[in-house]
Amino acid sequence: MTTEHQDGHQIYDVVGVGIGPFNLSLAALSDGVPELRTLFLDAKPAFSWHPGLLMEGTTLQVPFLADLVTMADPTSPWSYLNYLREHDRMFPFFFSERFHIPRREYDHYCRWVAEHLPSCRFDARVTELAWDDTSDAFAVTYRSAADGAVSRVWTRQVVLGVGTDPVVPQPLRALLTDDHQDRGGGRDRGRGRGRVLHSADYRTHRTALAALADVTVVGAGQSGAEVALDLLRHQDGDGAGGPYVRWLARTPAFAPMEYSKIGLEHFTPDYIRYFRALPEERREHLVREQWQLYKGVSEETLADIHDELYERTIGGTEPRAALHPGVAIEGARYDDAGDDYVLTCRHVQQDKVFEIRTAAIVSATGYAATRPAFLEPLAGLVDWDDRGRYRVDGDYRVSLNPRVTGALYVQNAELHTHGVGTPDLTLSAWRAATILNALADRPVLRLPPRAAWTTFGAPGV
Repeated sequence: MTTEHQDGHQIYDVVGVGIGPFNLSLAALSDGVPELRTLFLDAKPAFSWHPGLLMEGTTLQVPFLADLVTMADPTSPWSYLNYLREHDRMFPFFFSERFHIPRREYDHYCRWVAEHLPSCRFDARVTELAWDDTSDAFAVTYRSAADGAVSRVWTRQVVLGVGTDPVVPQPLRALLTDDHQDRGGGRDRGRGRGRVLHSADYRTHRTALAALADVTVVGAGQSGAEVALDLLRHQDGDGAGGPYVRWLARTPAFAPMEYSKIGLEHFTPDYIRYFRALPEERREHLVREQWQLYKGVSEETLADIHDELYERTIGGTEPRAALHPGVAIEGARYDDAGDDYVLTCRHVQQDKVFEIRTAAIVSATGYAATRPAFLEPLAGLVDWDDRGRYRVDGDYRVSLNPRVTGALYVQNAELHTHGVGTPDLTLSAWRAATILNALADRPVLRLPPRAAWTTFGAPGV
């Protein structure tokens, strides 16, 4: 359905801001829905997904069925299996017997979908999202980096899929390299530029880091493990060359991600419904308590790290690596004299303070949802919670002032209301289908009434 703005421009039914996997899933599932005129905008020149971590040998932590569409519509032409068919890779994939696909291929698959969907428009940085009372619609302003052209469209409904921003511990923020200026970081105050970075930029600096004598990786999750493993693999076979690798984590252990079949039922619509019904205080506690569900490391990666260390120590050689769990960073500074960094650390359980000198620091400390700057014109009409976060309903609709008759939805900004499945690709197609049904105001896609064997909560409640 399309209508016209007062100056003759058409009003879209849906505009998506950001084209990461989650909004791309929505774009793919809504393709071909006749009553919806959709547009998806992204600032990047083309699709890319965590390019700083697309190292050879890394795989998705979810099975290939958790692609953009299959868990909601396995008949869609935008499935991963159809991507393989279109690229003549079906037989090689079959014989490889893969359930977890290469991360680089997932990125290429998503790029293939984005390039073929007419609703996806890149080089379109949204600069302002406002409510237009006259048009009874949202006004979305965006700018092209290529030619500086500014455009504006109107829409009845908006879906925010802007992703999350890298999180860096406070003591390290003042030391971040120039790569992080657009992410709110400070400038490197020493001469060692390019040597303090978030893992999101690791691949860019990978060669330079591997040539240093000493690199410290901070963070106990999958990214930290993969960076530590990659640096270990840059050491010579006997461990004599390449960087000394130090891996620090605040968590009490380098723990594997929960991957039992029953444990994974936390990533189902059933658990989301249970979690949403809990009191806010209990939800906050659960998210912290369940860190191994979404912040742990795959068993395979931990095993690979152990195997690398085992190989390096054949014949009694001391490993050029150290693993330190239970350690919090309380201070960091650049030392001009040594041209290195000094970390002030505290062992949490022993309550002992010590210092570490290192030539470089990779902060693999995750991501968090933040309020995008373009939302400021609308901010006064959003019903924020006490912590400045969106209030999100079961259809992923944000609570707004009644004056706004349009609808605003979010993807991957609802960890506090929907639980640990929020950033996980497993639920991306299901969440996009839930939003699509709400956008179309009809059941475009059938969603299962039950998806888990587990009963979360008291029976019969």
